[in-house]
Amino acid sequence: MTIDSVCTYCGVGCDISAEVEDNKIQKIFAKDEGVVSQGRLCIKGKQGWDFLTHPKRLRNARVRKTFLAKNSALFADFDMDYLEPVDHDFYEISYESAYELAARKLKSITDEHGSHSFAAIGGARTSCESSYLFQHFTRHVVGSPHVDNCARVCHSPSLKGMRTTIGEGAMSNPFDDIYETEFMVVMGSNTTEGHPIVANRMLDVIKNNGVELAVLDVRRIQLSKSATHHLSIPYEANLMILNMLAYVIISENLVNVEFVNSRTKGYEAYKSSILNDSYANPEFLLQIPGYESLVDDIRIVARKYATRKSLFFWGLGITEHLDGSYAVMAITHLAMLTGNIGKRGAGLMPLRGQNNVQGTCDVGMLPYYAPDYQPPKEVGMMTPDLINAMCDGKIKALFNISEDIAHIHPNQNKIHAALGNLDLLVVNELFDNEVTKFADIIFGVKSAYEKTGVYVNAERRLHLSQPLVRATMPDDWEVIAEISKRYGVDLGVASSYDVWEKVRADAPNRFGGASYEKLEANRLRGLQWPVQEEDLPVLHIGTFRTKDGLGSFHYHQYSPRGQVEELLNVKSHEGYYLTTGRILVHYNNGAQTNACDKLSRSHSEDTLLVSVEDEDFFEYKDFVVLKSEYGQSAPLRVKVSSTVKKGTLFTTFHHAKSNINFLFGDECDELIKTARFKSIKVEVIKPDYLD
Repeated sequence: MTIDSVCTYCGVGCDISAEVEDNKIQKIFAKDEGVVSQGRLCIKGKQGWDFLTHPKRLRNARVRKTFLAKNSALFADFDMDYLEPVDHDFYEISYESAYELAARKLKSITDEHGSHSFAAIGGARTSCESSYLFQHFTRHVVGSPHVDNCARVCHSPSLKGMRTTIGEGAMSNPFDDIYETEFMVVMGSNTTEGHPIVANRMLDVIKNNGVELAVLDVRRIQLSKSATHHLSIPYEANLMILNMLAYVIISENLVNVEFVNSRTKGYEAYKSSILNDSYANPEFLLQIPGYESLVDDIRIVARKYATRKSLFFWGLGITEHLDGSYAVMAITHLAMLTGNIGKRGAGLMPLRGQNNVQGTCDVGMLPYYAPDYQPPKEVGMMTPDLINAMCDGKIKALFNISEDIAHIHPNQNKIHAALGNLDLLVVNELFDNEVTKFADIIFGVKSAYEKTGVYVNAERRLHLSQPLVRATMPDDWEVIAEISKRYGVDLGVASSYDVWEKVRADAPNRFGGASYEKLEANRLRGLQWPVQEEDLPVLHIGTFRTKDGLGSFHYHQYSPRGQVEELLNVKSHEGYYLTTGRILVHYNNGAQTNACDKLSRSHSEDTLLVSVEDEDFFEYKDFVVLKSEYGQSAPLRVKVSSTVKKGTLFTTFHHAKSNINFLFGDECDELIKTARFKSIKVEVIKPDYLD
C-alpha cells in the first residue's frame, strides 16, 4: 500500500510517499508529480524514518519519582491505575493519570502565583492544529500571555524585518520561481546542506539555463563551487555588506524609479542616509585586511541584481546576529530599490529552518501575535525573558512541546539553572533528550508520520499529513485537550479536523478557504496561503500587504564590532571567531536523525573545521576545547579545511555531548531577541585529559 504525506524535517516540506506493509514502512520516496519534491528527496527524507521503531522511542507517559514525593499531599486522593519503575528517576504511568497530575499541579501553581506564572514554549515540530491549541490553552484557559516557539532562535528577525517594510513576514514566491529567475543571491544559507531540494533547483538552472549565482558567506560552502561569484565576508558584517549593495545601486543610478515612486515611501530620507554613511561605501572595505577584494565584487553583484529579474535567499546566517532584523530590512530594501518583488522569478526567499515553523507562527504561537498575526489581548515574554523569569522564580511552570531548549538555545549553563528552578515542567517528546532530563511529567506522543495535521513550509505551502503507520500514543493536541479538561475547560475537540476548523475561523485571512477536503485533493501539491477560493503563489503583486499598500524604507547604519572592529584597529586579531551550522544528514538537535541508524553512523560527532592558514597552530592537536566567557565545549575533533578563512572556525551543533551552545551568551537581536549564534570569539585550549 502506498500512502502520500509530507516530510517534516526542513522548511522545504517535501511531499513524500511511503510503501507500507503490516503497519511497517518499507520505503519512503517521492512521486514525480510532487510539486515540492519534484520526485527527489534528500537523505533525511529517504532514510530519516526508522526512528519510528527505535527501542528508545517514548511510548508512554512518565512521572519523576521525586516530583510525586514532593507533591504527595496534592495527589493524596488520586488513585493511579499503575505505577511502574522505568529507571532511577521515573515511573511509567497511564496517560490518564499523567493528565490529572499535570492539571492538578498546574492549577495549584496558578491559584497560588497567578496565571502569569505559567509559560508555553514549542510547537514548531508538531502540526498547526497542535500549535494553535497550545497557544489557545495558554492564553484562554490558563490566562497567560507567555507563548513562544523556536522561531525565536531562527527566523523571528525575518518576520520582524519583512513585516516592518513590506507588511508580510513570509517568502514571497514559490520555490519553482527559481526556474523563472535570471539571477540569484544566497546569503547566510548553506542551502545544499540545510535545504537540499531547493538547492537542486538552483543547480538545475545554473547548469541548464545559465543563471548566475552569487554566494555571500563567512566561509566557502558547497554551493560556492557552482556560483559565478563567491564573496567571503567578515563576521558580523551582513548589514554593512547589504547597505553597500544598496549604495552601489543608488549611486550608479540603477534604481527602478517607477517602482520606488509608485509602490514605496521614505525613499528620499533612506537615500540621503545611505549616501552619507561612510560604512555603506564599498571603499570602506579597503581598510579591512584580507577583505579588500570585496570592493569590486560587491559592485558587480549589485549591478547584476539590479538589472536582472532576481531572487534573494537567506538563512540563519542573516538572522542569528545582533542586527538580524535590520539586515532583513536591508534585504527588502534591495528588492524595493530594484522592483525585484511582486512578480514571477523575482522576490524575497527566507529559508525557514523546519517544516511548520512558518505555520506555528501563523497560528499565533508567538508572544506578540495571536492567530493570523492579529494583536493579542496581552503581549507575553519572549523566550530569553522567560528564561530570566524562571531564574528569578517568577515563572513556576512550563509546558514544552518538541523544543529541546536544554540543547538548541544559547547560554546553556543559565538555561539548565532556569529549568532546575521550576516547580513543574511538562514535556511532549518522541525521545528522551536534554530537556526531558529536567521534566517532571513526560508524554510520549505521535510523530508527524503517525498522525493527521497541517504543516506549512517556507513558501507558505500547506500540506495535510496522514498517518503512514498506526501508533497508540496521543497527538500533541490531544494531550493539551485532556489536560485542559481536567484543568476545568473542555475545548470541545475530538479530532484534528475539529481543531483545524477552529484554526480556519481564527485565522481566516490565511486559512479561511483551506479545508481538509481541499488539502486532501491537493496532497502532492499543497496550497499556498492566503487560501480562499484559490491559493496565492506570489505575494505583493500590485500592492504590498501593508495598511496603505506601500513598502517603506527604514535605514539602519552598520556599527563596526567584533572581527571588523579588531581588523580596523590592529589589522589582525588574536584568537578565533566561531560560527555554527547544519550538516545534511542531521536535523537540529538530532533527536530523530540520531535514532536512524544510517544517518547516525554517517555523522556521529560534531567536528571543528579550521583554516589551512592556521594549520601550524593546530598541528598535533587532534582534539581541542573551545572556551568563551560563558562556557566551554567538549573536546572536538579538528579537521583542516580550505573553506574557512584564517582566524575563523566552523562546527555543527547536532550532538548534545559537544556542548556547543554552552559557548554562546545572551547577546541577541536588539529588536526580537534572536540569539547571536553565528559569531562568538573563542579561545582554543587543550582538553583536560591532556593536562
